[in-house]
Amino acid sequence: MPDMDTETTHTEPAVDEEASLFSTMDLLLFSVIVGFVVYWFMSRKKPEPIPEFKKLDTPTPTTRETSFIEKMKKTGKNIIVFYGSQTGTAEEFANRLSKDAQRYGMKGMVADPEEYSMGELSRLSEIKNSLAIFCMATYGEGDPTDNAQDFYDWLQENDDEDLSGLNYTVFGLGNKTYEHYNAMGKYVDKRLEELGATRIFDLGMGDDDGNLEEDFVSWREQFWPAVCEHFGVEASGDESSIRQYELKEHTDINMNKVYTGEIGRLKSFEVQKPPFDSKNPFLAPVTVNRKLNKAGDRHLMHLELDITGSKIRYESGDHVAVFPTNDSALVNKLGQILGVDLDVVISLNNLDEESNKKHPFPCPTTYRTALTHYLDITHPPRTNVLYELAQYASDPKDQENMRKMASSSPEGKALYQSWVLDASRNILAILEDMPSLRPPVDHLCELLPRLQARYYSIASSSKVHPNSIHICAVVVEYKTKTGRTNKGVATNWLKNKLVTDNGHKSTVPMYIRKSQFRLPFKSTNPVIMVGPGTGIAPFMGFIQERGWLKQQGKEVGETVLYFGCRHKNEDYIYQEELEGAEKNGVLTQLNVAFSRDQDHKVYVQHLLTKNKEHVWKLIHTDNAHIYICGDARNMAKDVQTAFYEIAEEVGGMTRTQAVDYVKKLMTKGRYSQDVWS
Repeated sequence: MPDMDTETTHTEPAVDEEASLFSTMDLLLFSVIVGFVVYWFMSRKKPEPIPEFKKLDTPTPTTRETSFIEKMKKTGKNIIVFYGSQTGTAEEFANRLSKDAQRYGMKGMVADPEEYSMGELSRLSEIKNSLAIFCMATYGEGDPTDNAQDFYDWLQENDDEDLSGLNYTVFGLGNKTYEHYNAMGKYVDKRLEELGATRIFDLGMGDDDGNLEEDFVSWREQFWPAVCEHFGVEASGDESSIRQYELKEHTDINMNKVYTGEIGRLKSFEVQKPPFDSKNPFLAPVTVNRKLNKAGDRHLMHLELDITGSKIRYESGDHVAVFPTNDSALVNKLGQILGVDLDVVISLNNLDEESNKKHPFPCPTTYRTALTHYLDITHPPRTNVLYELAQYASDPKDQENMRKMASSSPEGKALYQSWVLDASRNILAILEDMPSLRPPVDHLCELLPRLQARYYSIASSSKVHPNSIHICAVVVEYKTKTGRTNKGVATNWLKNKLVTDNGHKSTVPMYIRKSQFRLPFKSTNPVIMVGPGTGIAPFMGFIQERGWLKQQGKEVGETVLYFGCRHKNEDYIYQEELEGAEKNGVLTQLNVAFSRDQDHKVYVQHLLTKNKEHVWKLIHTDNAHIYICGDARNMAKDVQTAFYEIAEEVGGMTRTQAVDYVKKLMTKGRYSQDVWS
């Protein structure tokens, strides 16, 4: 409309108005020309003004952002602890080692390798008595964690790097049930040595299938004396608790500035902005939540999350990460037992003002929000938490036991194993069973680890469900040795995400983690999928995708599934979908092992061996891709052994040749595993 108004003003001008308009325009044009000439003349008189502008510019803060060397020099630190962490444990260990440094007259800082230029490692020798410690977790099938990927790439690509002045040590976090046990820790340790760095203490390896905490404590007890010897320093003998954060209570604060569960940006759950990731999850409405099993004492569930309008993309085989919240009943009990008002607004501020980590979790917030959304209150606490809390036990015997459990003595390790781990005591159970222990809630919040996202294999194909992500999970609930009922945080939280029709939608904060668990590039390649129980999840996506390809007129190779459950009439999940896929030819072979429907147990590996000739033809002749999903400790190992046996019996190989054959399939990306322990 404004354009039309402008046009109408110029339609019927009077002659005298036209003459005056031209004279005005002439005057205006003359003024512009004169102004331009003056400006040109003046600008010629000024000799190159650009350097003056540069002088006025504030210095760019690049060194402060990416240089850990400058930061260490500025703050008098000589020990830097890098962590590669996916679930928070490696970061937690890094914090403990950095804290330890103070007890040995040194100053440590914790660093995320993603935030710094790792090319500066060669400059660490500029700092006297300097040491780099690496706490490196291995993710999935020998991969670096997300935050250590760039560091891993840098180590691989820089053959001419000279790290001869660098003192280092590595502690790896892994799990022996996985094929590539502690691959990242081993690689960093070996690679730093190859580039000329000096290892001052042996590589430590933690096994999460055994007792990761015990492995770390034992390594750490030997590590610090070696550091003292290397640098000629002595322990200060100060074993008192060292606080990292100080408490600030907010009595008069605008509640719009208080975090209520957001992971990153304040109010990010109210105003959602893509892209969505681990620091900015998408609130996906739950559109389906149904029980999968027909009977039995377990609860297997199928959920569907709506991602319409989020711009989130996923592929079959990817993982969906969800951020759960703790049970409000547990949070309320903690508040009661510690005698605190959970709705007080607080901040925990880092005493080291130069630290990148200003707070242990988003602040300001309330104790209730911290204990509900940000802190892990259900896992048995690690020994460092017991050690730091011991000072608050009024009974000397309790103090002694807590410190003993935190030590590396055989007696202490055995006590921690039996009283904490075997009994599955979380922090609430410890406080209930130790009435003399009543720590200040702010110190407890400082010590408890962060509540982590939980990962689930996506049970759908984006080709068929572009706006929906499916989850298949079993609800975790069990009785402990102390008679308590412990519930899995995420699965019980998901179970209660009911689909409502009263206008309020249940939502789940989520993001996608990309995976290497992918269907073959060529649809003509056969696939053999092995997944008992909820291990079937990614294969539901694979089956949907193969069906979609067939509908597009593509030639699709054999699609074979080996699925296992306990009883056909109880927990044969997705029975209708699977039998439908077999009926319409998408699944060329559906093999189901019902382990407990007969006297002797029948598992998926038994069915594989039974069909050995067909299995061998698919692998050896038809270039099939093999996929395993489920339990790493037992099933994945037993299935792998079944493939060895098939290669021996049908392929005529020795066991050594068979093992080598399967390893080559893994290297070529034809034997993939998505497993958990």
